[in-house]
Amino acid sequence: MILRPKSLPRHTGPLPGATIATPVVLVPAWLRRAVPDAQSLAAKDVEDVALAAGAALGALDAVVRREEKWAGAWRQRLALAAAAVTAKQAGRVEDEHALRDAVLLTRPGDFLSVGPAGLLLLAWRRLAARPAEELLTEKNLAAVLEEFGYAPDDEVLSDLADELGQLGAGMVEMLTGAFMVAERQGFGRAVGAWLADALLAQRLGWTHAVPLLGTETALGRGLSRPRGVAGNIAPVNVETGSDRTKSLLAAQAHAVLRAIDLCTALERRAERLLAVVPKLRAKGSHAIVDRLLNEDALVASRAEQKTGMSDRGLRRLFDRLVELGAVRELSGRLTFRIYGL
Repeated sequence: MILRPKSLPRHTGPLPGATIATPVVLVPAWLRRAVPDAQSLAAKDVEDVALAAGAALGALDAVVRREEKWAGAWRQRLALAAAAVTAKQAGRVEDEHALRDAVLLTRPGDFLSVGPAGLLLLAWRRLAARPAEELLTEKNLAAVLEEFGYAPDDEVLSDLADELGQLGAGMVEMLTGAFMVAERQGFGRAVGAWLADALLAQRLGWTHAVPLLGTETALGRGLSRPRGVAGNIAPVNVETGSDRTKSLLAAQAHAVLRAIDLCTALERRAERLLAVVPKLRAKGSHAIVDRLLNEDALVASRAEQKTGMSDRGLRRLFDRLVELGAVRELSGRLTFRIYGL
């Protein structure tokens, strides 16, 4: 059961007095110019597109290897963006706020009631939260495909895992191969994006994957829904050969730069949160701070389960954090309020 209280206008702008964050990793100016958007980049020669994608991944790799305390929140925020794009491509109306509500306002242990859109968010959260080495096991693939709206049998899962394991070591082969494998098995491009991001994390030796390709709306062009799968995305081959390669590489490069920009914004907010920690006296407040650094958002009325704090104490803590400019209230509501970086 999902409770939906009356909403007020949401806060979407920066906090009063907030300053612009400096980049966590300096992205070369030429790379910014080369990747104004995925479509413009894809129109260039494949060598130029590959160069831009490689440079972008190099910058992202530097970000990931810093292993910042707030990296969990960053990955989860990207997962939310990917879920919103996937839902839109599937013809659903849920935006990021509605998807967040679908999961966070569901009663604990009742995840079957998150609905099809909420399951999409759980699929992308799975990519961001689980260790990269576990993502492509048959057990995990079965779970994520169910969240995407499919019901594959054991033979399909085995074939999928085997084909993914046989992809070439090159980045281009891995990227295009992930989508081709997904299509051969009858899955949509959203699944291909999920698989490609998981493979990228494993090949680069990251501990966790970063949701990237799922955030790109350009990947959904020309797609329709599969028969018998409500709200999902069917594979339609509208690109071949070098055009497909350029399209995927361009989308990856653009997604990487957007992820770095989000990282920059969250770094400043996380630093502000960490700076106020010495001012927090309530027992359990440090546990709340840790969760804020590792999750997209928290519902104040549900956060007491792992902290031992009372509901009243939690509300006072979140009010204090908002007052100090350390976190934001994300829902715009008077009840069932949601907080995050």
